[in-house]
Amino acid sequence: MDFEQENAVWVIGHRNPDTDSICAAIAYADLQNHLSETKYEPKRAGNLNEETKYVLRKFKVKIPAYVDDVRTQLKDIAFRRTIGVSSSISLKRAWELMTTSKVVTLPITGEDNELLGLIVNADIAESYMDVLDTHILAQARTPYKNMIETLNGTILVGNAHGRYIRGKVIVAADSLPMAEESMEKDDLVILGDRESMQKCALKHNASCLIICGGTQVSKQILTEAEDKECVIISTPYDPFTVSRLIMQSMPIKQFMRTKNLKKFEIEDYVDDVREVMSKARHRDFPILDHDGYYIGMISRRNLLNMQKKRIVLVDHNERQQAVHGIDNADILGIIDHHKIGSLETPVPVMFRNQPVGCTSTIIYQMYQENAVKITKPIAGLLCSAIISDTLLFRSPTCTEMDKQAAHSLAEIAGIDMERHANEMFRAGSNFQSKTTEEICYQDFKTFTAGEVLFGVSQISAMSREELDEVKARVMPYQETIMEDRKLNMVFIMLTDILNESSELICLGKGADEAVERAFYKQKINDGYRLRGVVSRKKQLIPELLDAIANA
Repeated sequence: MDFEQENAVWVIGHRNPDTDSICAAIAYADLQNHLSETKYEPKRAGNLNEETKYVLRKFKVKIPAYVDDVRTQLKDIAFRRTIGVSSSISLKRAWELMTTSKVVTLPITGEDNELLGLIVNADIAESYMDVLDTHILAQARTPYKNMIETLNGTILVGNAHGRYIRGKVIVAADSLPMAEESMEKDDLVILGDRESMQKCALKHNASCLIICGGTQVSKQILTEAEDKECVIISTPYDPFTVSRLIMQSMPIKQFMRTKNLKKFEIEDYVDDVREVMSKARHRDFPILDHDGYYIGMISRRNLLNMQKKRIVLVDHNERQQAVHGIDNADILGIIDHHKIGSLETPVPVMFRNQPVGCTSTIIYQMYQENAVKITKPIAGLLCSAIISDTLLFRSPTCTEMDKQAAHSLAEIAGIDMERHANEMFRAGSNFQSKTTEEICYQDFKTFTAGEVLFGVSQISAMSREELDEVKARVMPYQETIMEDRKLNMVFIMLTDILNESSELICLGKGADEAVERAFYKQKINDGYRLRGVVSRKKQLIPELLDAIANA
């Protein structure tokens, strides 16, 4: 039976998500779930900032699950749900299960599907070829029920649920004197219909008699065996066949592999699994669930049937901004309002890119185009995203379409935009409870200009005083950002929402020169004052890209 694969399409924004990337992902998934039979799920590629948390709380919308890598995992692959077996079943039963299931490995499990070990067909072959010890049946504590099952037998005396735990196995096919010499206490004796030989075995206190040929056993022998607590099993097979089959009654626990097992977890990435498999000699490997319990088996062949994760990207189309592993995912679509970036796809995909101030404005249009009713929570999210990305229409990226969409959505959501914007921005500029790392990365993106890789963090607040306080904290952290992200330059944009201006601080070889060429400004108190500049996308990045590329 194949494991049920996860078939949902993930809708996901960029790393270091802002309000637009989260709200757009949630809304687009909602839209597609109205239009498609395929399930769409919103995800996030980073931690939420305080502004976004406020918006989701206000409209009572669940935070999307976090995803840090979209490479294919074992849970994306159809693998065999081979049922685990008890360690007490016989070698013969294990072989039959392997044959009927067409597998070479059986998982051995305990209570709650705890993985105890594995047995492969080579282990069963070894039990025939390499085991010469006549005491092995006792050492394996072989259950009598295994012997009965293996020999197609019937128990005449004794408890079928008992175990053979002492003595050796002998075949009493010789003369009586020779048999007496070899018999010892607790032996398991394979014999025929000769009552004299049966009495001899009982006299030597055998633990078990295997009576071959299906012959009748006298009442006297049965009574004496009962008195001596000797088990008697009758089988239709001849002594030669019994002596060959009796070894197959041993429990697989005696031969199962328990040490250095190569096993995987359901969340493991296929790339890592493939590497481990290439170094292992065996063919099949157990898979454990999130709690460490066995759920199935996988082989190299299963990796051929893997299904890549299906992804729709919103609010970005740059590889550097995308969730890790995006090159190994199946991108179904991109919805964005930024410049066309470096992301490539092997086949054509749905790509919608419009020069508006917010991706959520595009999502709003798609609801209208498909005549899908927007619920109050979704309207609240989309409106909040537009307010956030356009700084309540103050940003030069804002278009008439953004304004019209926001007003329509505010009416559906039942909110006062001015009041809501003020509450959002104040939630987002509450820096007291945040670490410097959280502040710098809450709205951070990377860009490439030729061979130069640079990052830009935008930190917005409602007053200059708040920004001055946060500036003192983030300036020393710029070097850490450069080292962590392996950047050539880093820029931090401190945006005063109400006064519609920004201060730019920077670090890195050539960073100051790039700002001066781009804006014809001189540094004042460690930063560059950019009056009227509030949009990273439209006012800052194009100028920096040009200045760095033409240095």
